[in-house]
Amino acid sequence: MEAESEPYVRLATMRQLHQAVADLNTARSLADTLQTVADGIVAGLGYELACVNLVRPDGDLVVAAFAGNNAAEALITGRVGSRISWERRLAMGEAWDELRFIPHTDGWVLLDDDVPQWHTEGPEPRFEDEWHPQDRLYAPMYASGGGLDLLGVISVDRPRNGRRPGAWGREALQMYASQSAIAISNARLRANMQRALVRLEREQQALRASEESFRQAFEYAPSGMAIAEMGGDQHGRLLRTNDALCRLLGRPASVLRRYSFADLVHPEDIGTLLRTSAEGGRAELRLGRRDGTYLWVSLRNSVVADTADGPRFLLTHVEDIEERKRHELNLAHRASHDALTGLPNSAELRARLSARLCERPHSVVSTDVEALDAAYGDVDEARAHGFPTDGFDTGRGAGPYDHHVHSVAPDTVKDDGSKGLAVLFCDLDGFKSINDRFGHHTGDAVLIEVARRLTTCVRDGDTVARLGGDEFVVLADGLGAADAADLAVRLRNAIIPPIRVDGRAVRVGASFGIGWAACGMTAEEVLRSADQRMYVEKRSRSKVHRRAG
Repeated sequence: MEAESEPYVRLATMRQLHQAVADLNTARSLADTLQTVADGIVAGLGYELACVNLVRPDGDLVVAAFAGNNAAEALITGRVGSRISWERRLAMGEAWDELRFIPHTDGWVLLDDDVPQWHTEGPEPRFEDEWHPQDRLYAPMYASGGGLDLLGVISVDRPRNGRRPGAWGREALQMYASQSAIAISNARLRANMQRALVRLEREQQALRASEESFRQAFEYAPSGMAIAEMGGDQHGRLLRTNDALCRLLGRPASVLRRYSFADLVHPEDIGTLLRTSAEGGRAELRLGRRDGTYLWVSLRNSVVADTADGPRFLLTHVEDIEERKRHELNLAHRASHDALTGLPNSAELRARLSARLCERPHSVVSTDVEALDAAYGDVDEARAHGFPTDGFDTGRGAGPYDHHVHSVAPDTVKDDGSKGLAVLFCDLDGFKSINDRFGHHTGDAVLIEVARRLTTCVRDGDTVARLGGDEFVVLADGLGAADAADLAVRLRNAIIPPIRVDGRAVRVGASFGIGWAACGMTAEEVLRSADQRMYVEKRSRSKVHRRAG
């Protein structure tokens, strides 16, 4: 049961991390951004203390923000540590990818250097990965652009679980540090741009002086920038783009001036672009590159007046978020799929099954209008494939015109031709003896091969999930009673052939129970019904027919 809950923990961690990253973009100033970085670690990453050390123009690092302890914040905020001392720390200890961990057994030599620090004494760790009060974990932040230009260092302390972070926690902290560096760079950029915009609103002499500052900030910004027309027949047309945006989209500035963002946006994201307000609007969407691929970006819009009474233009900041989106998709996949077989896990299986069920038992369609309503199809499935579903109500207990196709169990006594959503519960026979005789390595290889065989025997739209242990579940829609029985036979025959592991051939059998998903049932009730039928089927077969090894 504990192992089964791990995906839920990972999904919760991913949501907290996503919220912490999203909060970085809401800060209004550099100081707010720095404090938001520190607060996000305490609120979303599971540490009691967090400190943000920012590189000053002279190269030394100043404690710019602290979260988790008011006394420590008052003691060290604003204090400065030399660059030499920090470089020494970032070269010590253990390298966890881009992170740097210094255990207390090595860090005692740092107690007297000039880096501001705050810690309490504590007992020796009782087990290998227990956190010691004098352990140190640093997450360097580097400026965007792929170089090693140090922007600052995040230091964390006191994990709430009392243990050194594992691979999952390290990846989350490293990803958060990367996004924090982008947020701090963007906050500085926005501050510079805001100062330039204020100067542009002043008298003509101040306007001419500030134009050069604006031009340099625009042209040499590390992220994409664009100026577009507002109003008129050419509304939205790009008038000017910087080199960063040209590189990002793989198009020269002369070509980009022929387009607007509406011409470049992915067709599925055009609604997002249109819903983004002109002034202060922000959106995450995909823009087309010259090679035909699409890139995830974040657009942030501001309105700029050319003169006091002159035309207004739209200033758009374009930030590359492709890597963050890829991380999010990867984390979401890992939270919803079994790590060993790659199949959907128990949580994802229940989510897919619940999406097909409503609280109302299916009733016979009595009118032509209700028949047409039922023919509209599954809106949840359409949304899962990326089609717009605005205006469709898919809530449980909705009215008779909710566009929900009710699931109904076919008659298993006499085959009347009706179709339904079959739930095939599979339990491997003889798997425990393989684990006991040959070890878990062989058992894992068997599970991986069984998952592959099951997947190759079903249709593209069907679901094969690992429920846990040696139990699998297959969801297959549009089957009659005879169809489901035939599918169970095909799946069993696919599992029975020998499986070769390290030069040894082993066999497992399989028992299948066929249940049917019907509206009015919960996902747990559907799975329990299929499980019970599986045990009935297992007991009905002699033990010799269930042997494997």
